[in-house]
Amino acid sequence: MNLEQLEKRVQAIEDLEEIKKLHYKYINLMDNLKYKEVLDLFIEDASVEVRNWGVLRGKEGLTEVYINRLGRRKERSEGHFVVEPDITIEGDTARGTWLLYMLFSKPTVEWVQGRNEAEYIKVGGKWKIKSMKFTRTNASKPDMFP
Repeated sequence: MNLEQLEKRVQAIEDLEEIKKLHYKYINLMDNLKYKEVLDLFIEDASVEVRNWGVLRGKEGLTEVYINRLGRRKERSEGHFVVEPDITIEGDTARGTWLLYMLFSKPTVEWVQGRNEAEYIKVGGKWKIKSMKFTRTNASKPDMFP
């Protein structure tokens, strides 16, 4: 292996870790109801698709999801965690799929399993979210799925 090949491998590992950190930060901000900060993780013309809300695009669409809908919640009743990242990087773009679990504590303990599908793009040397789609795949109660 020559120096150029080694540099590419190191860059690929660094990119992979930065994308993981970005997605973990997204989940952490969601759990801590910091929706304005969530918006900073996305590029200007990003898209988000969450359950029955359809695809929402750009700052206006993201503001609708994270500020006008989710941001109205003042108290935390659920927690999220993501596992099993499957990330493919091609230059300054990447795709990732994560298994996501949401645990609800009110009024009783319940859970939802789903899949986060994301596209990422490196802008100015920093990874950002280009698109995010959440699909429910299982739940503790049938009416929570899909």
